[in-house]
Formats: sequence, C-alpha cells, structure tokens
Amino acid sequence: MLDNYTESVEQFEGRKKDHIELSLDERTQAKGLSCFEKVELAHDSLPDLDFSDVSLFLDSFLGQSQKPFYVAAMTAGHKEAEGINYHLAEACSQTGWAMMVGSQRRELFDQNEKDAWKTIRSKNPNIKMLGNLGLSQLSSIDLKQVEALVDSLKADALCMHCNPMQEVIQPEGTPQFKGSISALRHLSENLETPIVLKETGSGFSKSSLKKIEGVKLAAIDVSGLGGTHWGRIEGFRAGEASKQQKAAEVFANWGVSTVDSVSNALSFHKNTEVWGSGGVRNGLDAAKLFALGANRVGMAKPLLKVAMKSTDEVVNWMENFEYQVKVALFCTGSKNLQEIKGKFVWKNK
Repeated sequence: MLDNYTESVEQFEGRKKDHIELSLDERTQAKGLSCFEKVELAHDSLPDLDFSDVSLFLDSFLGQSQKPFYVAAMTAGHKEAEGINYHLAEACSQTGWAMMVGSQRRELFDQNEKDAWKTIRSKNPNIKMLGNLGLSQLSSIDLKQVEALVDSLKADALCMHCNPMQEVIQPEGTPQFKGSISALRHLSENLETPIVLKETGSGFSKSSLKKIEGVKLAAIDVSGLGGTHWGRIEGFRAGEASKQQKAAEVFANWGVSTVDSVSNALSFHKNTEVWGSGGVRNGLDAAKLFALGANRVGMAKPLLKVAMKSTDEVVNWMENFEYQVKVALFCTGSKNLQEIKGKFVWKNK
C-alpha cells in the first residue's frame, strides 16, 4: 500500500466518478488554448497521388505498421469505468488504435482492480495497451510493484504521468514530487518495458524538458493546454468558496499549449518519440501535429463521450477522425505521415 494513501475505497471511487462527470462539463475545457490556429497546413492544388494512396501507418517502438493514434488516459478504479474501458478496448481492437489506460494506482492496494484489467486484456489480446501511474507515487513504491502493474495489463509500455497542478488543487491530492526525477531515471534504467512520460493537460516547458535530458524514455506525451484542465476539475470538486476553487479560477488557463509543447519536446529530445495530445478534437488538429513532427496523436474527452454509449459509437468516431487526417494528407500532397512533416507555416507567431 502507498504510504500516503489515506482514502477509503468508497472515497476513491467517488473521486473517480466525479472526474468523469466534470470531464464532460464544458467549464473544465481550456478551449482555444491549444494554439492549433497558429499552424496552417500548406494546401497543394496539384497532389501527385490518388486518395487511395494515402497511408496512416507508421513504424515505432510499439511495432511496425501501426496506426498513429491512441486513446489518451481517461478513467479506472471504479465500477462505471469498466463499461467505458470495455468499449474503448473493443474499438481499439477493431481499428488498430493503441489504448492508454487510466491510472493503475488502485491496483497497488486492490487485487480486484488487477483482475478487471486482465479480463479486458484477455478479450482484446491484439491491441497495444499502455499502463499508467502517477509520478508522485513513484517514490513510494519499489520496482517489483511497478513490474506487477505492467504484468497485470501485459502492457506494451508504461506511462508515467506528471500532474502537479491537479495534485496541488485536489483536496485528496499527493503533491509530493521531491526525488521524482531521480526515481524516474532509476526506473528507466531498470524496467525492461518502454516508458512514456506524459503530462495531463498542462504541457511541457523547455525548462521542464531540460531536467529529463539523458533519461531513457521511449516517448514524451505532451498533453498540452487546450483540452481538459485538471486544475479546473479539482477546483469544482473542492466546492464553492474553498481555497482550491479560488485557486482553480486563478490558474484556469495555466500551462503550455499543445502546439508549443510539441515544438519544445522536438527541440530537446531528438531520439525520443513525441506524442501530441491536449485539446485534439478533429483530424485537422491531428494533421497539424504530424506536420510539426509528432509521431503519434491522442485524445480523451471526445472518445469518453461516445464510449459511454457503445463500442460502435467509438468505432464510428475513430473512423471519421481517420478520414479527416487522410483528407489533410491528401490535400497537402502527402501520401504518408512522413511526407506531411514540415508542410505548414506559422501564423501570427
């Protein structure tokens, strides 16, 4: 059990349910702050290819000929999450998307949670699944516990998420990050599974990225400002007139935009994959991130809305999204993701 874990199971589940409800509340969305409007793709009126030539596949540390999309981390640790995650996993199995699971923190003290993921995994053995744990918990557990989380999911990679804004405003938060960089470095040197370092909606500044130079990472998921803002969510959870709610209002637009975070990551980590997420709402947003140089693109909230309905709804959303990306590739004269890189201009930067 985590040393700093004090919630009951009921409190834990209640918090996770709150997160789902508030994630769908438009007031928690940092709309217009991803900075996608700063990037304009270069239209090609004379593409020397047929639309059928356009390919969305790529090679990466997750394997060859993979789709470049992933379901960003959403929810876990409560009963309502099981149905959502079943729909997401089944849809990923049909479309070839990767799936980043919600935080596996509960598995550290509840064996039943491990069993739930094992069931989902056994029914969808072909998908790329990415484990997930908070960086603030890393200093409280040992390597064997981390390996157990990876094993329970048969994870293809482990995401370590950074969420200082969320933890410091969350009433039950664990804003203990001292020693987290050295713990991450130690984990990267001893865990055989690839590690993805991810933010949770506030992006990465250049100064943050400089701190992890030399850390063995397979990818950096920027999760920039522009989508779900966890500071806002935890402020609403804390209640009106609370100091957390007042702070959440002050820091409502805190973070580094998705576009700037991708650019920052690409400039600092040449040999690490850069994944773009944070406010991605359509295929054109994704295409702009690929043009900037992102290797993969993920999203959460749009998929959460449809995952609460059915697998078919998720698949339909994914297929429409893929079509939009392919339209962007075609209309920039790009037959694949490699060719669209650099085909953009900065607007008002």
